[in-house]
Amino acid sequence: MTRTSASWAPASTAASSVPEPPSADASGGLCAIHQPNLFPRLSTLAKLFSADRWIVLDDVQFARRDYQHRARLAALDDPSRQQWLTLPTHLPHGRPTLINQARLVDPHRSRRTVQLLVRQYYGRSPYWGAVSEVLDTLDDSDRVADLARASTIALLSALGWSGKVQDSSAIPTRQGRSERLADLAAATGSTHYLCGTGGLRYLDAGPFDTHGIPVLPFHTPVDDPLWRWARRSSSLWALSKIGPDALADQLAAQREAHHPGAHA
Repeated sequence: MTRTSASWAPASTAASSVPEPPSADASGGLCAIHQPNLFPRLSTLAKLFSADRWIVLDDVQFARRDYQHRARLAALDDPSRQQWLTLPTHLPHGRPTLINQARLVDPHRSRRTVQLLVRQYYGRSPYWGAVSEVLDTLDDSDRVADLARASTIALLSALGWSGKVQDSSAIPTRQGRSERLADLAAATGSTHYLCGTGGLRYLDAGPFDTHGIPVLPFHTPVDDPLWRWARRSSSLWALSKIGPDALADQLAAQREAHHPGAHA
């Protein structure tokens, strides 16, 4: 049995055919493409909330030091004090295992660990009810991708997001990192691609230009205490700190700032 370790596993792309044109009912405006993360960081959640469609990048290589099977919990009153919530993960194909192939070693125990540790950190919050509802949506699937995907959708739904979700594994694309992302955006009829700061460092806009899809950079605020921890801590902290209504307002403001339709 191969389990996760502290070594870094770089992302890879899956081989496939030339992408098919989008179907009539598949079109969507602004898309974000991101791997399924367990209770994602606020910066990631904000990017997805700002999009009309989240394409779940579930068929790239599982990264051992990434966020698919773990989340960094920040203490409610002192976010500088943090702890990893890590779920033991089995990689059936060793290092080349894709995200949608990774399995939890013990799904029932993992779910209990999530419940206990999240309650330990945020059970004193006046907004614990909202956090608890997010946890209640998680099932006992043994697939890491299912749990991470469900945790993200639960958070988005709790904050009023009504966009669409698709898995990249269901969409044929070409090889090549930027080509693949561009093909995913085009195959879903997306008019714009929302790209975070990490992706902007490696993204080649050429394939997007070929499809006529502008790349829009996504940045989170730097002068607001709430967003100071956006790239380090799970968004469970923000939900517990200010509650679903105030957090929804914060994310709506980011959507307004980044969404091209808001300025039409």
